[in-house]
This record gives sequence, structure tokens and C-alpha cells, in this order.
Amino acid sequence: MNIEEIRDYCLQKPGVTESFPFGEDTLVFKVGDKIFLLTGLNSPSFNAKCDPEKAVELREQYSEVQPGYHMNKKHWNTIHTDGSLTNKQLRDMIDHSYELVFASLPKKLQAEITDTN
Repeated sequence: MNIEEIRDYCLQKPGVTESFPFGEDTLVFKVGDKIFLLTGLNSPSFNAKCDPEKAVELREQYSEVQPGYHMNKKHWNTIHTDGSLTNKQLRDMIDHSYELVFASLPKKLQAEITDTN
């Protein structure tokens, strides 16, 4: 997946917004004002939130998955998109991140996001 494919995939999820809060080179995707994915515009990788146990499993299974660069390494992975992981694997990691963050939102906000789509 390239940056455009990642962007398109993230933006089709309910309630997702994109912004550049960390400068013009870092694209951030949020749901309910909470970050679930960020990537450098010229980077062959992205950071995604992950369940701590699953994060360790993914890091042990795939060399392309590393502890989150500049992030809380317990809860974030940096995933390299150099072509070794399939698009389905990358989408699954994006989905997991989105679902974790969505589940952490207040129920009222979850309902508002779900109702608008």
C-alpha cells in the first residue's frame, strides 16, 4: 500500500478525519479526536495503535513490524510498507487500530459516529 491507498482506506471508515497537527509532513488520522494512525508523507511506513499482546506477536512474526517510532512502544507499532506484507495484512492492522480507538470512545460519541454513516 502506498500513502494514497492508506489515506483512501482510512477515510472510508466512519467518523475519520485527517489533519497535520505535527507539521506539514506528518499525516494523522483520527476517530472521535483520537489518533489511530499516522504516517510521514514520504515515509514507507505508518504507526498504528495495537493491543499490547498482539503488538508483541506481530513484531515477533514480521520483521516489518517494529515498536512504534516516537510513540508509546507498548501500544503502538511502526509498520513498514515495503511490499513484504500483503495489502490485506496492512488493512487488518489499520482495522485493528481503528477498532481499538473507536472502542475507547464514549458510548455517546460512538453512537453519533455510527448514526451519521
